[in-house]
Amino acid sequence: MQAIVYHAPGDIRVEELSKPELKDGELLVHVDACAVCGTDLKSKHHGNPRIKAPLVMGHEFTGIIESISSSAVGGWKIGDRIVMATSISCGECFYCNAGYRNLCSQLAPMGFSFPGGMAEYVTIPALALQGGHVIKVPASVEPQFAALAEPTSCAVNSVSQCNIKKGESVLIMGAGPMGLLNAVVAKAFGAGKLLMSELNELRRNQGKQFGIDVLIDPAKEDLNDIVKRETNGVGVDVVIVAAPAAKPQEDALSLVRKQGTVVLFASLPVGKSNLNIDSRLLHYGEIHLIGSSDSTPEHVKKAVEFIADKKIPVEKIASHLLPLDQIEKAFELMQSGEALRVVLIPPKA
Repeated sequence: MQAIVYHAPGDIRVEELSKPELKDGELLVHVDACAVCGTDLKSKHHGNPRIKAPLVMGHEFTGIIESISSSAVGGWKIGDRIVMATSISCGECFYCNAGYRNLCSQLAPMGFSFPGGMAEYVTIPALALQGGHVIKVPASVEPQFAALAEPTSCAVNSVSQCNIKKGESVLIMGAGPMGLLNAVVAKAFGAGKLLMSELNELRRNQGKQFGIDVLIDPAKEDLNDIVKRETNGVGVDVVIVAAPAAKPQEDALSLVRKQGTVVLFASLPVGKSNLNIDSRLLHYGEIHLIGSSDSTPEHVKKAVEFIADKKIPVEKIASHLLPLDQIEKAFELMQSGEALRVVLIPPKA
């Protein structure tokens, strides 16, 4: 089979590998779409110590079950379409037992610990099935859209933690694909006015097609003044920081109302993650400051529901479809800002 294999920073290859063999408790899935994540791009340029190289990349995938081990749990059928909560949890640690599978102390992600979905075939580990990490997708959902269930589920996680009430205002800082997914998921949860700040003009223009009410260039406009003007001087109910930079995270506390919520969605690089924040804003404003990382199987189920019910415009997020072997073209499109999500299509069996 054809596969994309990570060897080292700057060394990602299109290779011909043997079709994986089904082991006890596993599913064999014929992959028909795999999206390229920003994490994949970072791994190309900077590496990732978590990747057990050489290893097939890809964690935003979908496919059709081709064969099933007799010991596989879950009542699966050949022909079922599946997606995954692809960071597989151990099921035994404190966090797993508390229901926080995304915070498992021994997370083993597809494409990092197990071979991923940038290939014609992938085996789903028994541990993933035992933990409920495999989610069935309605047959009506097209592959390139089903592949977006995993990134959508990460936005479901962040937005769920905001407890958004119907009609509340939300500011998303950063108009990349994950910022836009947070915006449309917030709308699906009942948010009212959506504001978005973004430095990149191309990204701002892309945001116009996603129902954003106010698009702001913080380099040329006073973000604080605009937010206060749009909220009668109070501040937004929720700020979701989807820009991987320190300044938006530091500024967010002055843009949210008292008793509002700030979500740090985007992570900062190791060694550059310290912030200078005004703790008085946090204290006297009783602001809820939270982090959001990855997603659980329940978040993926909600994402699949939103996609199947057409509550989020995934057809706009999946901006480019490319053959699997054009991974380098996918990276170029992502770096230029032209693409939102590039979805790779493996060769048909």
